[in-house]
Amino acid sequence: MIEYRDGSVVPTGFDVPVEPLRRAAHYTGEPGCIAEARSFAALFLEQLRTEWCAEIGSRAEQSVLLVVSELVTNADRHSNGPYILELEGTDSSMTVCVCDSSAALPLRFPRDPARVGRHGLEIVHALATKVTVERVPVGKRVRAVVELSG
Repeated sequence: MIEYRDGSVVPTGFDVPVEPLRRAAHYTGEPGCIAEARSFAALFLEQLRTEWCAEIGSRAEQSVLLVVSELVTNADRHSNGPYILELEGTDSSMTVCVCDSSAALPLRFPRDPARVGRHGLEIVHALATKVTVERVPVGKRVRAVVELSG
């Protein structure tokens, strides 16, 4: 509930959403899907700012968009079919989840500055507070949690 006093808005503490904001998008792997996924995530961050009053700094925003790019790129390159991007967030954190049709789990290679490519999962682990990978009946699910505050 919000009370109005002299034209100003005063939050009463009861207007906080109870369920995290959730959105999902399906991608076919056609050219441009990775950019579409980034745009979808950017719009989601704006919704978090509006609906959850989330204070998301530019560093956190860029971290989320990079995690989305890396996970969607991996799904695009290594699966034999469409993939799904699921986003869930509150004012403090956001979960990026990508499901694809490949049962092969992604490999995290040891750090090697001389290696060209294959740094995606390494980047995701550096930016996320938690990364999980699991097989699902039709492939796999990769989930990364990124903190939005601090």
